[in-house]
Amino acid sequence: MIKLRKSDERGYAHHGWLESYHSFSFAGYYDPAHMGWGNLRVINDDRIAAGSGFGKHSHKNMEIVTYVLAGQLAHEDSMGNVVGIPPGDVQRMSAGTGVTHSEFNHAKDQETHLLQIWIEPNVQEIPPSYEQKTVPEVEKLQKLRLIASPTGENGAVKVHANANIYAGIFDGGVPFQFPLNPKRKAYLHLIKGQMQVNGLDLSGGDALLMDGESELTLTRGKNAEVLLFELDPA
Repeated sequence: MIKLRKSDERGYAHHGWLESYHSFSFAGYYDPAHMGWGNLRVINDDRIAAGSGFGKHSHKNMEIVTYVLAGQLAHEDSMGNVVGIPPGDVQRMSAGTGVTHSEFNHAKDQETHLLQIWIEPNVQEIPPSYEQKTVPEVEKLQKLRLIASPTGENGAVKVHANANIYAGIFDGGVPFQFPLNPKRKAYLHLIKGQMQVNGLDLSGGDALLMDGESELTLTRGKNAEVLLFELDPA
């Protein structure tokens, strides 16, 4: 089963300093048909205006992955981390027993564009932790590069969840085939550009919800950047 969800079907919010598209129900956007997929709970496509950001707020028992696309994000948390997250870096924060953090765009004239991803953990009440890795663009060209997994192998960040996340950049018509475990759910989010996946035409913001599929074929990429999630079957 493959279901195409178009970009304009997502929830949308504009708070002046923050413009956000919600793939799943979040904050003021509620859609009982889109509460998550497997253990993937949130994908927020956020644009933070210059000189603005999220003040201190708390999370608990959630795996939070941040993928910065443009600009830079300043992160500060109750674990003592004070870092900048540039494009190409993948950040993972395990909220566990509880963590407070803030995220800010300190630039005076540049918007920060990012994806914030929440995945439900397979362990509860663990000590909070933080990890950040740089993934060079060349390692994502014309292929899907692992950026998050339960074991953190091959330079991926480690998530305390039954989930793998892959990132890829595609430009050109050469097909790229990727095997899927049909016993797991999968979710593909096209961040930008255009491409064809298993014969379906996708544009930036579109997504595929998959269940029982055994293979992906990605082709006809035009300035395309994509994330693929392998998820719990539940």
